[in-house]
Amino acid sequence: MSNDTNFGRIRPKNKTGNEPFHSDGESRLFVLKDFWGWYASDLVDNATRGCLAEFLVAKALDAVSSDSVREQWAAFDLRTPTGTKVEVKSAAYIQSWSQKTLSKIQFVIPKTRAWSPDTNELKKASLRQADVYVFALLAHQTKTEIDPLNVRQWRFYVLPTSELNARKRSQHSITLKSLESLTGSIEFEDLAKAVEVAARENANSISQPAGLSAATTN
Repeated sequence: MSNDTNFGRIRPKNKTGNEPFHSDGESRLFVLKDFWGWYASDLVDNATRGCLAEFLVAKALDAVSSDSVREQWAAFDLRTPTGTKVEVKSAAYIQSWSQKTLSKIQFVIPKTRAWSPDTNELKKASLRQADVYVFALLAHQTKTEIDPLNVRQWRFYVLPTSELNARKRSQHSITLKSLESLTGSIEFEDLAKAVEVAARENANSISQPAGLSAATTN
């Protein structure tokens, strides 16, 4: 039995995929990327597609580096180099299973209680933890041609969190129709600028006194 009394957080390090499986240092004939290929090759799968969407947005925002690692249970998904906190939500018409019709598009956007991996504690207040939401829709609708690696098959929608908080309708989810009434879709290359603008709008909304619109401020 180990006498180690250090039960603090484990901070993962970015791996290359070439790290070998081993028996106490004796290398086996397979490596980590063999596991990655086995585990995560179905990019249309809901769970994997969600992670891929986060990665695409992170690359567009320069929010991922060669040594960064995705945090599974973080309060929000990404932080840009300028400090903007970003939440990424993903949806798709095409699923990996057999379908009778295309999936209806809806994004789940509830307020949450932030959890800290450093303390293993939940915050008391429920709120939206990010400054900006990016809705990533894998919009291609032909099953034989679906390719999540093709950024042209994706559409992105960007909103400041303040707009979601101000909605009079459901605070738990938003349909594509409702989302498109608030903002238009953009291409992958336009994400960084759109997030920058949305972050400013969110900050301005927070700094204004309640009930005071941007039109009435100097």
